[in-house]
This record gives sequence, C-alpha cells and structure tokens, in this order.
Amino acid sequence: MSEPTDSDQHPVPPPATDPWKGFRGVMAGTLVLEAIVVLLALPVVADVAGGVTWWSGSYLVVLAVVMFLGAGLQRRSWALPFNLGLQVLVLLGALIHLSIGFIGVVFALVWGFIVMLRADVRGRMEKGLLPSQRVRRS
Repeated sequence: MSEPTDSDQHPVPPPATDPWKGFRGVMAGTLVLEAIVVLLALPVVADVAGGVTWWSGSYLVVLAVVMFLGAGLQRRSWALPFNLGLQVLVLLGALIHLSIGFIGVVFALVWGFIVMLRADVRGRMEKGLLPSQRVRRS
C-alpha cells in the first residue's frame, strides 16, 4: 500500500498527536450524558405513563448502565457501531413511553452529527490538513 499524498504529490505526514483521542472523549462524554438523561426520564415515566413497571424500569436502568460501561470502551474499533446500536435501543424505548422516543430522536441527531464530524476529521487527516500534520518551514 502506498503512502498517502496531497494534491501536489507530496507525502502526507502523519499527525503529530492522536486526532482520535479527543474524538473518543466526545463519544464517551455523549454516552455518559445520554445515560444520565435516560435515568432522568424514569420520574417522567413514573408520573405520566402510569408508573414504572418491572419491565420499563429494568429496560431504562440496564440501558443506562450499558451506556456508562460503553463510555469506557471507546478505544475499541467497534465503539461507533456499538454506540449507534445503543441509539436504536433508545429509540425502541418509545414503546415504553413517548418521552423515551423523544430522547432517542434528539440523541440520534447528536450521533448523526458525530458521524459527520468523524468523516470530516478522517478526510482532513488523509489530505494532511490537520494542524498537527502541517509541515513547518523555516
């Protein structure tokens, strides 16, 4: 496999720092925030939906715990598909109560934006446009 080059056919230097480190932090923070929001939905489900049942309470608590645990797994190659799979489970929470579905839609938009940012960072890295890839000329 050949080394990536820019438009002038110069080799693209690798980033001096890991550009994915901050990105992984954003994904982990988003999962933690989403887990907190899911847990905060429990009183809403309890008051508005006629009470928390064994099924609905277990579903929401287990989902939040998996999100908290998943926040620590963001270095794995399968982290983004895992995160998006969790979004499907939150969207399915609309079957428990519409408010959970609303949370799912809001966070699905957030994760969609994260996927777009990831594609942008990857494209910039391949073109050598990240600040840590710029060649300093003296």
